[in-house]
Amino acid sequence: MSENLTIDDTATRWSSPDRGGMPLLVLLHGYGADEHDLFGLVPYLPEGIAVASVAAPLAPPWPMPGRSWYPIEGLDGRNSAAVTLAAESFLHWLDTAATEAPSIALLGFSQGAAVSLQALRLAPERFGAVVALSGYASPGELPNDEALEELRPPVFWGRGTHDDVIPPALIDHTAQWLPTHSELSGRVYTGLTHSISEEELTDVHRFLTKWLDGVAAS
Repeated sequence: MSENLTIDDTATRWSSPDRGGMPLLVLLHGYGADEHDLFGLVPYLPEGIAVASVAAPLAPPWPMPGRSWYPIEGLDGRNSAAVTLAAESFLHWLDTAATEAPSIALLGFSQGAAVSLQALRLAPERFGAVVALSGYASPGELPNDEALEELRPPVFWGRGTHDDVIPPALIDHTAQWLPTHSELSGRVYTGLTHSISEEELTDVHRFLTKWLDGVAAS
């Protein structure tokens, strides 16, 4: 795997070409998906925000379609260093793509949730909120974890009782890690598999509206 991952900015989907000065929500898709996957959530999101959906920098092994943020197969699958590398590539993209946004929030699904939380750990001061759906916080320590404990940014963590994709050990780790490093809210949805439900989107809408209210008041 390359040590210099690059996100293709030409693949990014934007909700509107006129987004100057608007709060920004960035969507980070899961394994085998692409920038089009989560873009369908835009109608379920609060008004008054710019939305960007980015394409992950890697291609998964054939015949898996789409893109990936980091490998999940093999002995090094879900390696924390690979998650960090993906988060760093995302932050580099953000350096040029979001220079005018007064506040930035992230919404990631599965792999995208893990990368969103890792980006928050690398640069806790850059994000106003994170939505992590069907994902996890990567194990291990990072230099800014202590600062994150002080900032305690709002994080919504949603997952289903029937999600058998994320290993239980990673769920357990996340359940212990997030409450000490964020202002955590979230929900476990009965019967939900590795997917997103309308009920969950209602909760996400409420969470992001609270973020926007805070941006407007600042």
